[in-house]
Amino acid sequence: MSSKIKFLIAFIIFAVIMGAIAIIITSNLNEANDADVEHSKNTDEATDATDRQKELAPDFEMVDRDGNRIKLSDMRGKPVVLNFWASWCGPCKSEMPDFEEAYKEYGDDITFMIVNLTDGKNETVDTAQAFIYSQGYTFPVYFDTDSNGAAAYGVSSIPVTYFIDAQGYLVAYGRGALNSETLKSGIDMLIN
Repeated sequence: MSSKIKFLIAFIIFAVIMGAIAIIITSNLNEANDADVEHSKNTDEATDATDRQKELAPDFEMVDRDGNRIKLSDMRGKPVVLNFWASWCGPCKSEMPDFEEAYKEYGDDITFMIVNLTDGKNETVDTAQAFIYSQGYTFPVYFDTDSNGAAAYGVSSIPVTYFIDAQGYLVAYGRGALNSETLKSGIDMLIN
């Protein structure tokens, strides 16, 4: 078999796997209007059925400010607000002050994972850190340098925010820039 055909077959297999992952993730989340937070489809079901039907948040590895590799699953035990963003994204920048305020208020009870989509071209660790530093933000910033998080969550547009309970299950998500009320609504789903 020629190398072109082998490559084509490998590409098709990869595309099918990625499509299946995207279908699994999106089939377990309600459609949300831009900037709205929605419950997982399984949130309101009976307790007995909930445990076996909950969707575990996809795990991925990222890098912290010091270059240490960290997995999302390392954060289990506390609820997580997981946000994907980039410094070139206007809507991302517009929601950052609300994330900073929420971090100051809830940072002891909730893990904030503000994950920069660091592709090395449009966004680098240096440009992202320069933006965070220039704005004086204190929330923890992580870097998706291998695009593992973007792939695991099927991120096709940013910003996007996921609300994950202390056991690692998806509770809700929001697409688009979240305002303070919407962000608080998502946080309330985690702590109430």
